[in-house]
Amino acid sequence: MANVDRAPSRSMPNLLHVLPAFADEGELRLNTIVELNSGTINKYELITETGHLKLDRVGYASLAYPFAYGCIPGTWDEDGDPLDIEIVGVSEPLVPGSVVEARIIGVMTFDDGGEVDDKVIAVLADDKRMDHISSYEELGAHWLKETQYYWEHYKDLKKPGTCTVNGFFGVEKAISIIKACEARYAETIAPTVVD
Repeated sequence: MANVDRAPSRSMPNLLHVLPAFADEGELRLNTIVELNSGTINKYELITETGHLKLDRVGYASLAYPFAYGCIPGTWDEDGDPLDIEIVGVSEPLVPGSVVEARIIGVMTFDDGGEVDDKVIAVLADDKRMDHISSYEELGAHWLKETQYYWEHYKDLKKPGTCTVNGFFGVEKAISIIKACEARYAETIAPTVVD
């Protein structure tokens, strides 16, 4: 996992621009850079130029993230950031900045203040407790309600009514969105990356 095909260097490579999106496409495994864990209102984001984590903001409300959260390397979403991923069912906190392999179970399409900001839904690929989950639908109706509520209300005290969940979709739609974000990265970001 996350073996980088590069010689040792005195300057660390930025994994966002080194790792591919898929660790194993046939197994639906994505490389994921962890930004934050569930239960926090702090929003950390990867600095795309350096690969370091930065505290982007402290949430305006008491709504805490109900899942671990990160981004997928080698992708670029329409909002001008790497494609987001929420990892559900994580039983132990993950180390922010670490790389994990997450298995795709769906995607949530999302509009954040007029920008497309979709979220891939996944479970940890190597967590045997999650092997039986192959679709977001298996997480249950309450999970769907909680997730939709979180995303549609987490900015209410700052910018009320600006976030809309457009729907939850299966693995096929998730792969389509990931592929589009890989193509956008290859076209707009990869040419600007300096070795």
